[in-house]
Amino acid sequence: MQKHYVIIPNENNEPIQFPLKSWVRENLNQLPNDFDANKTSHELRRELHQLGWLLRIMENEVFIVKPITGSYDYAQDFLQDYESETPSLDNKQNELAEIMANVERALQSSLRKTISKLEEGLSIIDNGSERKTKVGAIDILAQDQLNKKVIIKICAFDANDDVIANTLALMESVKNTGACEVRGIIVASGFSQKLKLAAKQISHLKLVDYSIQFNFNEAD
Repeated sequence: MQKHYVIIPNENNEPIQFPLKSWVRENLNQLPNDFDANKTSHELRRELHQLGWLLRIMENEVFIVKPITGSYDYAQDFLQDYESETPSLDNKQNELAEIMANVERALQSSLRKTISKLEEGLSIIDNGSERKTKVGAIDILAQDQLNKKVIIKICAFDANDDVIANTLALMESVKNTGACEVRGIIVASGFSQKLKLAAKQISHLKLVDYSIQFNFNEAD
C-alpha cells in the first residue's frame, strides 16, 4: 500500500515531508475555504494536484509537492533519486489519475444536464455543485418524486469494492443532518458480481451502469 506525503519548504527553503491526511487536517488555513479534509488519500492528492501541486507517484510512496511562487525547485534534489528509479510508473499513474478525474467530471456534467434519464422524476437540489459532508463529497444530491433525498455516487470506470460503504456513509450523513428519507444511486461503467449481490440486500440503494455512444460524421 502506497504512503502519501506532502512536501513543503521549511524556513531555509529545504523540503520537508509530512503524512498527507494529518497535514491537510492541521493546515486547512493554507487551502481553499471549501477544501474537504475528510476524503481518501487518492481524492486529496487529486484535489491538490488540481490546485497546482506537483504529483509524483512512486512504487511505495506518493509525494504531493507544494508550489512556491509557481516553482518546485526547492524539492528537486529530494525527488531526484525517486524520479530516476521509476519515471515510467510516475508518468503512467499521473496520466491515469487525470483521465479518471476527467471522466468523472464529464459524467457528472452530463448527468446534471439530463438527470431525468437516470431516473424519471429526479430533480437536482445541490445548486449545481458537489455537497460537502463530514464523510466526503456528494457528487450529485437530488430529490425524487416522493421527496426522498437521493445521493448519486459517480465512478469513472468499474466500481471498486468499497463504493457501497462510501455511499451508505454519505446517505447516513445526509439523513442525520436533515432528518429525512434518503436513497442512493451508484453510477459506474460496470459492477462486480460481489457488488451486485451486496446491493440486493439494501432496498434503498440502486446500481446503474452507463455506456458511451460514439457518433461519426464525415468532415467537411
